[in-house]
Amino acid sequence: MSQSVPVSLALGGGGARGLAHIVVLEALDDLGVQPAEISGTSIGAIMGAAYASGLSGRDIRDVVMVLFSNRSKTVQLLWQMRGKRVLPKMSWTDVDPVLVLETFVGDLIPRDFEALKIPLTVVATDFYGWSETVFRSGDLRQAVAASIAIPVLFSPVRVDGRIMVDGGFVNPLPFDQLPEDSMSIAVDVTGGPKPPPVEEASQQPPMPAMREMIFGGTQLLMQSIVSEKLKRRRPTILFRPQIEEFGVLDFLKANEILEAAERDRDIIRRNISEKLEGKV
Repeated sequence: MSQSVPVSLALGGGGARGLAHIVVLEALDDLGVQPAEISGTSIGAIMGAAYASGLSGRDIRDVVMVLFSNRSKTVQLLWQMRGKRVLPKMSWTDVDPVLVLETFVGDLIPRDFEALKIPLTVVATDFYGWSETVFRSGDLRQAVAASIAIPVLFSPVRVDGRIMVDGGFVNPLPFDQLPEDSMSIAVDVTGGPKPPPVEEASQQPPMPAMREMIFGGTQLLMQSIVSEKLKRRRPTILFRPQIEEFGVLDFLKANEILEAAERDRDIIRRNISEKLEGKV
């Protein structure tokens, strides 16, 4: 498909739900559309970095399926990352996110922004600066590690003396980092807390556990930020894959997440095609 207008892509944060980004990347590949710029937060930063490095959506899917199709191998990698520390119930608490990238992603993401084939913006949060931090050059893996540093799961990342945590706290869907004169595509995988199914309509849902409260509360915060951003500016196309049933840490359900997102693939392709044709 010929492009008469530059296309830009924003990939949001959402933990394992962000694996749904792969289906959008594959849809772009199907259409022969390459973004002129990409922005990403958290899992979106990982996906954006891999795609900007030259990997296709299918390449990224293949890597994900190898990583998370073997539960025992994944658990073994987690234990190796933790070294000699013994933490209950395989908690990732205090795990270095740089080490997570090295272990699970390796050379799939270049070490520096300058090695990317597509310009990339990575968003993180300056913890003590109370502000958004944007990375576009320098150490790519450090920037992505800062963007995925979810408190309680990972340790913060120190960048130039500043303490960085997950970018979702300030900009969970960074479409505002894309050029305003481009056709912007934003993929929101934030989701929100979902009550477990109950047998009878009159039955009340159970009280959420502490972990659900923490992650669900973070989702509500991210939803509020995105809602306020959309009042000021909207991307050309906003996709929200139907993957709310999955949790932040459901990486071992990668196949199910991709199958759920796959149901929207034709809609995604059609929407992008129609918008591009309307710009001609």
